[in-house]
Amino acid sequence: MDKTIVLASSSPYRRELLDKLGFAYRSKKPDVDETPLPSESPEELVARLAEAKARAVAPHFPNALIIGSDQVAVLDGEILGKPGTKARAMEQLRRASGRCVTFLTGLSLYNSATDTAQTEVVPFDVHFRTLSETMIDRYLEREQPFNCAGSFKSEGLGIILFERLDGDDPNTLIGLPLIRLTRMLEQAGVEILS
Repeated sequence: MDKTIVLASSSPYRRELLDKLGFAYRSKKPDVDETPLPSESPEELVARLAEAKARAVAPHFPNALIIGSDQVAVLDGEILGKPGTKARAMEQLRRASGRCVTFLTGLSLYNSATDTAQTEVVPFDVHFRTLSETMIDRYLEREQPFNCAGSFKSEGLGIILFERLDGDDPNTLIGLPLIRLTRMLEQAGVEILS
């Protein structure tokens, strides 16, 4: 690969996912205001933020392919943010109980040399089991997913909360759709298996 590949993220989960592809890359935390714009849909928000994150680190990498990603959980058209506290996580999981929550992941591959970006939004549906108060409380005590959208970690014990999952790529739920990213990298001239 002749271009540097950069992950515009400080997420250990996204780094772990990108490591699966087996190539060298750098990572840098982007400084981006994640406040939704007035009347911006969840899809528009994650697409905008994914590209904004990639562009935010571009000044440090003038000849690179920069990966940006952003994710929201949506229930009844409303974005479920990171709960931050156990009380808010309890409320999110109560609302999700027996229902479907859609995770929208914005993915952008920005070429800083050509100032072009490939950006997509990848959906993933999580169908929750009916959750008792005891189950929610015990789960939150054990895993403490207070910095995770939707109040769970699917890569951990959170899997027990689900009835089923619907989506093209299970990595999407963790925050980096590798199937789509692989296609984007190939379109940018990167041969992953070279």
